[in-house]
Amino acid sequence: MKVAIQCDSPLLQRSLELFLEGHLSSLRQCDILIRDKNIRDDQYPTFVVGVETSSDLIKPFSKAQLLHALNQKFESEHYAAAITPEESFPSSEEGVSFDILERHIDKLTREYKDNILKAIRAFYEK
Repeated sequence: MKVAIQCDSPLLQRSLELFLEGHLSSLRQCDILIRDKNIRDDQYPTFVVGVETSSDLIKPFSKAQLLHALNQKFESEHYAAAITPEESFPSSEEGVSFDILERHIDKLTREYKDNILKAIRAFYEK
């Protein structure tokens, strides 16, 4: 999913940019536009972040809440058929593949152990 952001609040703009770092695009190429004001535009599907109850996401919010709300909005607008599942955001509601996580943790643990052993060998070989 490609996202463009147009916010009047520089703090909100930057926060959204950090949260959605891998999914940012230009306004012309975006799948959905995030704004902090309720300005509906027929040209782009709009996602509103604000304090009003009519907003798609109410401030304050976490990254997980943002991603979940974006997925829901995107699917409700019937744009989900246009993207592949890999392009959508990982939702905190979906089941996590613990096999992948376990393999990643094993790999990191092995690398850490190898680095410690290498440092110990280098110390005692002097």
